Amino acid sequence: MKARIPQAIGNGLMKKVQEMQEKLTAAQKVIEETEYTASAGGSAVSVTLKGDHEVTAVTISPEVVDPEDVEMLQDLLIAAFNEATQKAEEAMHSAVESAKSGVPIPGL
Repeated sequence: MKARIPQAIGNGLMKKVQEMQEKLTAAQKVIEETEYTASAGGSAVSVTLKGDHEVTAVTISPEVVDPEDVEMLQDLLIAAFNEATQKAEEAMHSAVESAKSGVPIPGL
């Protein structure tokens, strides 16, 4: 047995879903082009990436370049990269939440 949705409700719901899709597409484009920067080690290392996770810049303060402690520099780079990635992910999550508001679809 199939549930029947009145035509007017079904059309209204489809319109809301289409609007949500348009909002998501626009938000995704903006987020992918936006740059997110994070630093580690008291700004000793910073990483900038775009929302599509393409790294666009890495800045390293000369005082943290110690040939005897390469591991620390590697750890700082990893921390900065992970934080910048998290910022981009949070922006995408926020855009999805904003776009789906008002659309009563379970599971979205």
